[in-house]
Amino acid sequence: MPMTQDKSEMEDDLLSKYDLKSLRVRKLGPERRRFGPTTIRLEPDVAEMFPDADAVNEALRFLIRVVQQNQAFVSETLNTTPENTD
Repeated sequence: MPMTQDKSEMEDDLLSKYDLKSLRVRKLGPERRRFGPTTIRLEPDVAEMFPDADAVNEALRFLIRVVQQNQAFVSETLNTTPENTD
């Protein structure tokens, strides 16, 4: 004879073992609220270079500084070209 339980026995059994009220529902789509960090998946070859999230953040912050400094340098250079000086 197969081992089956009726629905009420299964529900009672689960309720005594698990507190399902503490589960968080993960919403997808436009109604999803943004809390906590954003997850970004790195390709394996890129992930090899970074041991953890802090290393990725440090590298990206460095890249941001380099780009900002380069933009400032280009802006200064364009404003001091010979045709712009009096």
